[in-house]
Amino acid sequence: MWQAISQQLSDTLLFEYQITEKVRLSGGDISESYMINDGEQRYFVKINDREFLSKFEVEAESLHLLRETSTLFVPEVVLVGKTKNASFLILNYLPTKPLEDGPNSFKLGQQLAHLHQWGEQKEFGFDTDNYLGSTLQPNKWHKKWCVFFAEQRIGWQLQLLKEKGVTLVDIDDFIDVVKQLLANHAPEPSLLHGDLWNGNAALTACGPICYDPACYWGDRECDIAMTELFGGFQPEFYQGYESVMPLSAGYQERKDIYNLYHVLNHCNLFGGHYLEQAQQVINKIIYY
Repeated sequence: MWQAISQQLSDTLLFEYQITEKVRLSGGDISESYMINDGEQRYFVKINDREFLSKFEVEAESLHLLRETSTLFVPEVVLVGKTKNASFLILNYLPTKPLEDGPNSFKLGQQLAHLHQWGEQKEFGFDTDNYLGSTLQPNKWHKKWCVFFAEQRIGWQLQLLKEKGVTLVDIDDFIDVVKQLLANHAPEPSLLHGDLWNGNAALTACGPICYDPACYWGDRECDIAMTELFGGFQPEFYQGYESVMPLSAGYQERKDIYNLYHVLNHCNLFGGHYLEQAQQVINKIIYY
């Protein structure tokens, strides 16, 4: 496998790249991650089964798009490919450390706000379906945000759970609840990172960096809400964001609805205590 990766990388770089060092990196529940080195240039490699290729391709598409915005700093895609038994994604390698200091958290907040201001789109969705982790994320274009989010985010995850034999709530009834709660909220479509929690952001010598996106055009509050889930970001991050683009009234009420999507995804991926957490959030939303 590594010989095939080395050959394909050499063909892409237009010079022979001979791997002299290979280090398994920690983190990530879905793919194996490595740093490879030829003595001069290091690269970051994600490896999974051959059937995972389409997931790496759409991840690369999101990374390309984010780089085009010149807002968030994200890794550069070098190569997406496959071998006889595996698929892989190669990115430029940048040593990272946790994003903990205030000034860089403030900067990341500003960068995210600039992303949300970038571009113009009249509908919600994306040109292709992509993946949240390893879960398919449908992105069919829709004019109404309340319908898009209720059906293609919450309803989709609940249906996946039902197919696994897990029913937390009547799906059609709850879709209607979500539609009604979001019906009077009409955000402008913003390009979202889509999976922005503190495990997908770090600090490099070049400043804050984000990775593992699941981009689509949606309500910017979805990105902000997720940053408050699974650990949260520094207070300076939110100060930086609001210095560019203050949040709208009612965000605190919508936050639980938006984060339910990610909790349900964790139910589908990992089960366990996330099922109890999802049930609690659903009950809270029903009795708003």
